[in-house]
Amino acid sequence: MTESTRADSIHHAKKSRSLFGLIADIPTLVTDLVKGEIALLKQELIAKAKVFGLGAGLIVGALLFLFLMLLCLIGAGIAALSLVMPLWLAALLVAVLFLLIAAGLGLLGYRQIKKGLPVLPKQTIDSVKSDIKAVKGVGRIPRSDVGGRR
Repeated sequence: MTESTRADSIHHAKKSRSLFGLIADIPTLVTDLVKGEIALLKQELIAKAKVFGLGAGLIVGALLFLFLMLLCLIGAGIAALSLVMPLWLAALLVAVLFLLIAAGLGLLGYRQIKKGLPVLPKQTIDSVKSDIKAVKGVGRIPRSDVGGRR
Protein backbone atom coordinates (compact mmCIF):
# COMPACT_ATOMS: atom_id res chain seq x y z
CA MET A 1 0.00 0.00 0.00
CA THR A 2 1.50 3.34 -1.01
CA GLU A 3 1.67 6.31 1.33
CA SER A 4 -1.05 8.26 -0.45
CA THR A 5 -3.32 5.19 -0.55
CA ARG A 6 -2.78 4.65 3.16
CA ALA A 7 -3.63 8.28 3.90
CA ASP A 8 -6.72 8.05 1.65
CA SER A 9 -7.90 4.90 3.41
CA ILE A 10 -7.49 6.62 6.77
CA HIS A 11 -9.29 9.71 5.48
CA HIS A 12 -12.19 7.82 3.87
CA ALA A 13 -12.68 5.34 6.68
CA LYS A 14 -15.94 5.08 8.59
CA LYS A 15 -17.44 8.36 9.64
CA SER A 16 -18.21 7.14 13.15
CA ARG A 17 -14.67 6.52 14.38
CA SER A 18 -13.74 7.08 17.96
CA LEU A 19 -11.68 10.03 19.12
CA PHE A 20 -8.85 7.69 20.12
CA GLY A 21 -8.86 6.15 16.64
CA LEU A 22 -8.59 9.57 15.06
CA ILE A 23 -5.80 10.61 17.41
CA ALA A 24 -3.95 7.38 16.61
CA ASP A 25 -4.00 8.34 12.92
CA ILE A 26 -2.28 11.71 13.50
CA PRO A 27 1.33 10.41 13.49
CA THR A 28 0.74 8.59 10.20
CA LEU A 29 -0.87 11.64 8.60
CA VAL A 30 1.88 13.97 9.82
CA THR A 31 4.58 11.57 8.61
CA ASP A 32 2.95 11.31 5.19
CA LEU A 33 2.61 15.09 5.01
CA VAL A 34 6.26 15.68 5.91
CA LYS A 35 7.46 13.04 3.44
CA GLY A 36 5.33 14.57 0.70
CA GLU A 37 6.65 18.06 1.41
CA ILE A 38 10.25 16.81 1.40
CA ALA A 39 9.68 15.04 -1.93
CA LEU A 40 8.18 18.22 -3.39
CA LEU A 41 11.11 20.26 -2.06
CA LYS A 42 13.64 17.86 -3.62
CA GLN A 43 11.84 17.94 -6.96
CA GLU A 44 11.66 21.73 -6.99
CA LEU A 45 15.30 22.19 -5.97
CA ILE A 46 16.52 19.71 -8.59
CA ALA A 47 14.58 21.54 -11.31
CA LYS A 48 15.98 24.90 -10.21
CA ALA A 49 19.51 23.47 -9.97
CA LYS A 50 19.28 22.23 -13.56
CA VAL A 51 18.21 25.67 -14.78
CA PHE A 52 20.95 27.43 -12.80
CA GLY A 53 23.53 24.88 -13.96
CA LEU A 54 22.68 25.47 -17.60
CA GLY A 55 22.76 29.24 -17.10
CA ALA A 56 26.12 29.04 -15.30
CA GLY A 57 27.55 26.90 -18.10
CA LEU A 58 26.46 29.41 -20.71
CA ILE A 59 27.97 32.28 -18.71
CA VAL A 60 31.27 30.38 -18.38
CA GLY A 61 31.27 29.87 -22.16
CA ALA A 62 30.68 33.58 -22.71
CA LEU A 63 33.50 34.43 -20.28
CA LEU A 64 35.84 32.07 -22.16
CA PHE A 65 35.18 33.87 -25.43
CA LEU A 66 35.54 37.22 -23.68
CA PHE A 67 38.96 36.09 -22.42
CA LEU A 68 39.97 35.04 -25.94
CA MET A 69 38.87 38.44 -27.26
CA LEU A 70 40.99 40.12 -24.57
CA LEU A 71 44.01 38.08 -25.68
CA CYS A 72 43.46 39.26 -29.25
CA LEU A 73 43.32 42.88 -28.08
CA ILE A 74 46.53 42.43 -26.13
CA GLY A 75 48.20 41.03 -29.24
CA ALA A 76 46.92 43.98 -31.26
CA GLY A 77 48.29 46.37 -28.63
CA ILE A 78 51.70 44.71 -28.74
CA ALA A 79 51.67 44.83 -32.53
CA ALA A 80 50.79 48.53 -32.43
CA LEU A 81 53.60 49.26 -29.97
CA SER A 82 56.01 47.30 -32.17
CA LEU A 83 55.62 50.02 -34.80
CA VAL A 84 57.47 52.48 -32.56
CA MET A 85 59.81 50.09 -30.70
CA PRO A 86 61.21 46.58 -31.15
CA LEU A 87 58.65 43.76 -30.84
CA TRP A 88 60.37 42.17 -27.84
CA LEU A 89 60.34 45.49 -25.96
CA ALA A 90 56.64 46.06 -26.71
CA ALA A 91 55.77 42.57 -25.38
CA LEU A 92 57.95 43.12 -22.30
CA LEU A 93 56.32 46.50 -21.61
CA VAL A 94 52.81 44.99 -21.79
CA ALA A 95 53.88 42.09 -19.54
CA VAL A 96 55.27 44.50 -16.92
CA LEU A 97 52.04 46.51 -17.06
CA PHE A 98 50.02 43.34 -16.39
CA LEU A 99 52.39 42.36 -13.58
CA LEU A 100 51.82 45.73 -11.89
CA ILE A 101 48.03 45.42 -12.26
CA ALA A 102 48.10 41.87 -10.85
CA ALA A 103 50.27 42.96 -7.90
CA GLY A 104 47.90 45.84 -7.11
CA LEU A 105 44.80 43.68 -7.29
CA GLY A 106 46.48 40.98 -5.21
CA LEU A 107 47.42 43.49 -2.51
CA LEU A 108 43.87 44.89 -2.41
CA GLY A 109 42.45 41.37 -2.18
CA TYR A 110 44.85 40.45 0.61
CA ARG A 111 43.80 43.53 2.60
CA GLN A 112 40.11 42.70 2.14
CA ILE A 113 40.62 39.11 3.30
CA LYS A 114 42.63 40.30 6.29
CA LYS A 115 39.70 42.56 7.30
CA GLY A 116 37.36 39.54 7.37
CA LEU A 117 39.52 37.48 9.71
CA PRO A 118 38.77 35.66 11.97
CA VAL A 119 35.98 33.89 10.16
CA LEU A 120 34.09 32.98 13.34
CA PRO A 121 30.58 34.50 13.52
CA LYS A 122 31.19 36.30 16.84
CA GLN A 123 27.76 37.97 17.06
CA THR A 124 25.93 34.70 16.51
CA ILE A 125 28.09 32.83 19.03
CA ASP A 126 27.47 35.53 21.66
CA SER A 127 23.74 35.46 20.91
CA VAL A 128 23.57 31.66 21.24
CA LYS A 129 25.50 31.79 24.52
CA SER A 130 23.06 34.36 25.92
CA ASP A 131 20.12 32.24 24.70
CA ILE A 132 21.53 29.19 26.50
CA LYS A 133 21.98 31.24 29.66
CA ALA A 134 18.40 32.49 29.38
CA VAL A 135 17.05 28.95 28.94
CA LYS A 136 19.05 27.76 31.95
CA GLY A 137 17.88 30.77 33.94
CA VAL A 138 21.43 31.92 34.58
CA GLY A 139 22.32 35.61 34.58
CA ARG A 140 20.18 38.52 33.47
CA ILE A 141 18.67 39.40 30.14
CA PRO A 142 20.04 42.75 28.91
CA ARG A 143 17.35 45.44 28.52
CA SER A 144 18.32 46.07 24.87
CA ASP A 145 17.32 42.47 23.96
CA VAL A 146 13.89 42.66 25.60
CA GLY A 147 11.16 42.78 22.98
CA GLY A 148 12.91 40.86 20.21
CA ARG A 149 16.11 40.69 18.24
CA ARG A 150 17.46 43.27 15.87
